[in-house]
Amino acid sequence: MINLKNIILFSFIASIICCKAQSQVLPLITATSNIPNNAHVKDLNNELTPYIGNYKANFNGTEVTLFITKENDKLIDYGEQKFYRDALVVKYIVKNSAGAILQNTQNNNLPKIYIYSRKIRSTDSAVLFTYSGTNCRVGWGDIILKKISTTQLSWEYRPDDIILDSSKCPSGTDINIYLPETKDLIFTKQ
Repeated sequence: MINLKNIILFSFIASIICCKAQSQVLPLITATSNIPNNAHVKDLNNELTPYIGNYKANFNGTEVTLFITKENDKLIDYGEQKFYRDALVVKYIVKNSAGAILQNTQNNNLPKIYIYSRKIRSTDSAVLFTYSGTNCRVGWGDIILKKISTTQLSWEYRPDDIILDSSKCPSGTDINIYLPETKDLIFTKQ
């Protein structure tokens, strides 16, 4: 004899299986325009793993340290399009030649300042990142990292322009870009 408790349990399990089946898993190289809502863009071939670690470079009198980690199922929210992506997350410290910290996002857990991977180019396996910029979005743009050996990354940073006025950025706000605005800067794994 079937009781109500068994029917409820069966319905619950069936709904979980059904919901899981609707979640689509796609490889990292999937174009954003081809990603349906609630899909999971996964690092199926461990393409992100070689980038994980701490890296240093010197540029124009500053020392830049990158802390690169991997976040599984990071929510990507483009308004009407929302999905989950395995992504690299970059935090950093920039110091001047005297060792004083100019900028530090290492312990920043706020979504205000972020660098995360959005795509792997299939042509050269370079990882493309979105950078939010810092105060008043100064420095927002694209960063490209390319693995050139087991211990070295090539860096390219392309900041986009922004017009600042007192309505967008309060007077006295630090609006310097501290990340290296250059191409082919070599970072070495520590």
